[in-house]
Amino acid sequence: MRARSGEAAFVPQANPQAAYRAMKADIDAAVRRVFQSGCYILGHEVEAFEKDFAAYAQCRYCVGVGSGTDALEISLRCAGIGAGDVIVTVSHTAVATVAAIVRCGAVPLFVDVDARSFTMDSGHLEKTLEAVRRRKTSLRGQLKAIIPVHLYGHPADMASIVKIARRHGLIVIEDCAQAHGAAIGGRRVGSFGHLGAFSFYPTKNLGAIGDGGAVVTNSGKLQQKLLALRQYGWRKRRVSSVAGINSRLDEVQAAILRVKLRGLDRDNDTRRAIAQAYDRALEKSPIAAPTVPNNVTHVYHQYVVKSADRDRLARHLRSRSISTAIHYPVPVHRQPAYRGAKAVAQTQLPMTEQLSRQILSLPMYPQMTAAQVEQVADALTSFGGGGSRAGHV
Repeated sequence: MRARSGEAAFVPQANPQAAYRAMKADIDAAVRRVFQSGCYILGHEVEAFEKDFAAYAQCRYCVGVGSGTDALEISLRCAGIGAGDVIVTVSHTAVATVAAIVRCGAVPLFVDVDARSFTMDSGHLEKTLEAVRRRKTSLRGQLKAIIPVHLYGHPADMASIVKIARRHGLIVIEDCAQAHGAAIGGRRVGSFGHLGAFSFYPTKNLGAIGDGGAVVTNSGKLQQKLLALRQYGWRKRRVSSVAGINSRLDEVQAAILRVKLRGLDRDNDTRRAIAQAYDRALEKSPIAAPTVPNNVTHVYHQYVVKSADRDRLARHLRSRSISTAIHYPVPVHRQPAYRGAKAVAQTQLPMTEQLSRQILSLPMYPQMTAAQVEQVADALTSFGGGGSRAGHV
């Protein structure tokens, strides 16, 4: 969209094409290399990317798959999750988190999120698990695993979650789809649980040009199961030892991801610099900006603010040619497809409900120009409070 004379230039909320243009020569060369190789499925590019990404995630192994949703489903199947098993997760997340659980025949048990990080509330997690253990719920089925979601680039409270999981004998599968490079105390997400699932959807911090995903783990036994599950359950070619699926990261996307991985830390640094500019603009604002604990490395997949006047804020920004988004307007437990799957009453997720009414995602991608960042910051500064202050995130 080109601005008219005298109008501000349009600022998109996300711009995956800009990521391609920034590395066009290297990406085009990588794609040509794959086309010329004659090997298009599970070849050198996938093997090389798996090795590189495992090292980046500070894990021993990585297995490339077809999408982030598949990464979660295959992780669950790898952990032995099946029909009737109960998986604890959050409702304030992309629907893919819950879709993967249901695709395995399992049942999601929702817990609330923390008001500051928007990620799993470890206190509510503990209370929920105790209620289940004491049979103070109508829940049927066996608790098997916890899926914490590292949302918007902010890591969940893994120290507490892992401790709680061990006490209750539960598997931990990290949903890292929005948190490539995020860390706690220098330790990257994906390395805390038994398995870590990543998405490479084009708008992610590490995005392919199409779908893609991966699972990381430090267990050689789990890695072998993952390798079988992603390709029909084959341990020996064309002989299925288990009931697997067809979910393979293809060579073209792996080659593109190898190029982009080299610039991921630089891009994440740029996202943090953009976030700092927004932070400064919001210092005296009625809009609540994200807060980040000292030991946490946030990678700002999204810069999400909270406002009691969310809709007016969105209109204000739109009037200044700035696009925004709402991630996520309807909690998963309120969506028609999953109402029957919820295992807690809606009234037990107060913060999840509140966030759906107040959150707004601002433009965030590392190719934003200084002028675009300034345009957003100036628009934030000029927004006056018209409603009650939402309180800092």
